[in-house]
Amino acid sequence: MIDVLNLKKTFDTIEALKGISFNIAQGECYGLLGPNGAGKTTTISIMSTLVEPNEGEINIAGIDLRTNPQECKKNIGVVTQELALYNELSAYDNLLFWGGLYDVPKPELIARIDQTMKLFGLFDRKNDKVKTYSGGMKRRINIASALLNKPKILFMDEPTVGIDPQSRNLIFEVVEKLRKEGMTIVYTTHYMEEAERLCDRIGIIDNGKIIAQGTLNELKTSGSMKESVVISFTNLTDAHHSSIANDWKDLLRFDDTLHFYTMDIQGDLSKIIMKCSNIGLDISKIDIKKINLETIFLSLTGKKLRDT
Repeated sequence: MIDVLNLKKTFDTIEALKGISFNIAQGECYGLLGPNGAGKTTTISIMSTLVEPNEGEINIAGIDLRTNPQECKKNIGVVTQELALYNELSAYDNLLFWGGLYDVPKPELIARIDQTMKLFGLFDRKNDKVKTYSGGMKRRINIASALLNKPKILFMDEPTVGIDPQSRNLIFEVVEKLRKEGMTIVYTTHYMEEAERLCDRIGIIDNGKIIAQGTLNELKTSGSMKESVVISFTNLTDAHHSSIANDWKDLLRFDDTLHFYTMDIQGDLSKIIMKCSNIGLDISKIDIKKINLETIFLSLTGKKLRDT
């Protein structure tokens, strides 16, 4: 359904994308997981014809994006990070306006508007001005506008940023429903739990490169992913850190916390605690971290996703 090959984009002197490639099958939900500035929005903007790449090839639903962008647009819906709504209009009139940009007969468009507003739980408030809506309700209408042309492919760029839990869960349910109905979805996020819940496959993107991709299980078993013992201290110093690092090579430090990576937590836990005790460290907390997206990202990049 979507083929991306060696995609590159530069803004002035900044390399936003450094030759990324991936493929997405029909009916698949593919997640792009990465921190702010990693290249997620640039990738979505290029695939949705809003930005031109410097290099690379994109094929959408059998159509070459570079030579036939208008035909590609007929197959896609785009949910941008920025809300594309008119606050002084009602939700219904907003959808009527955006839906009118598609080649859809008006009676059919009106039926689709009613259908999408029911889907997002806003039918009873369709005549209220958007300015009276909460942030989460506006997000829902923003997504609804991207579904009016019944796209084969839906691009969603961080659709749940800054919204309430109720709206977030409803958006999750809609995405899961659309996926079951066979829609292909590209979903960007920096929330681990969203990618784990919604996506069939995940591409981890950082500094303009896709550094790993696959199903969650494939990512867990790829390379030498390890579980970790995370220990917080009350008196950790640089000298303590250096002493431990001499004996434990697979180690990361974050402020007063050390992450010890191991293939054998049960066998190594007592050794780690003994080492810390022997050099005078006071332990305040111990966590055992199983392999999940957070530990995968940390292992691949050496940094926490939320801190980037």
